[in-house]
Amino acid sequence: MKSRKYKNTAAFVFKLWQREVSEEQISEKEAEILNQWNLRTEKDLDEFHMKEAKERILSELELYFKPIQGTHIYPFKKYAYTMAAAVVLLLSLGGILTYHAFFKPDTYTAGSGNRKVYLADGSVVTLLKGAELTVDKSFPASTRIVDLKGDAVFSVAKSKTHPFIVRADGFSTKVLGTIFKVSQSGKDKSVQLYEGKVAVSYAGAPVSYLKPNQKWTNFGIAHTAAVISLTPENKSGKQNIKLLSLSFNDVSFKEVAEVMQANYKIRIVYPKETAEKKITADFTGGTADENMEALAFILGLEVHKEDQIYTLK
Repeated sequence: MKSRKYKNTAAFVFKLWQREVSEEQISEKEAEILNQWNLRTEKDLDEFHMKEAKERILSELELYFKPIQGTHIYPFKKYAYTMAAAVVLLLSLGGILTYHAFFKPDTYTAGSGNRKVYLADGSVVTLLKGAELTVDKSFPASTRIVDLKGDAVFSVAKSKTHPFIVRADGFSTKVLGTIFKVSQSGKDKSVQLYEGKVAVSYAGAPVSYLKPNQKWTNFGIAHTAAVISLTPENKSGKQNIKLLSLSFNDVSFKEVAEVMQANYKIRIVYPKETAEKKITADFTGGTADENMEALAFILGLEVHKEDQIYTLK
């Protein structure tokens, strides 16, 4: 039988049921559509409740298929199961449509270029190339929460009572109303603030609070957090970069030394056996000399400085 296009889902399902009862063959196209529905149903709907619904519908339908005296019960059983399957399929389709319409989160993706997303609370998100934003149907709720993959710039509508939270890969940014940029590249995570205030939470590190022209970063290292000042210079227009705070929680000294060397423009010489030793330390302000003295104390070593070279013994 030639394949047909069915605009009405219910009519299509009952048409298939009639064919099943009459044992008329279903076309390949119709079989393919049924298979796709079945896969989608199994994915989106709870298996336990589906089983419960089938049993409940079957028990109700069997009342209408009492065999006439002298007839065999099994054909009626077969039709009852067939009708139950059709009804369950209709309920499943309705559940899927309801889920997609009222519960499934909205997903926005930036392809080869940037994309602006206008949220219901008035906030504007500029997704950078390849980024993906997921927003629940309940947004905006008492707490405005979105999920981000990749990089994006947020211009958040101000609200003193409804915090705005961006959940990214392993860290989150909480604000009440501000403009900031979230960047994620492999293990490297950062949040740069342009206006307002934000709080950045990262597993294994204390919460960091940013002011305008400040940046939070983990330097691509787990359990590491830093706040950097990015003050533009008046004449050259270049940014004056200054490390304001640095935190390590159970991080190998080798990785700590790499961060210290890169940010203080120094060189650290240390015994090989200390490379994998775990360090937990918080540095707020302080010079390279002061922080190196603190590191040496933690390791139980002495530090000697010559020019910009620090030797731990």
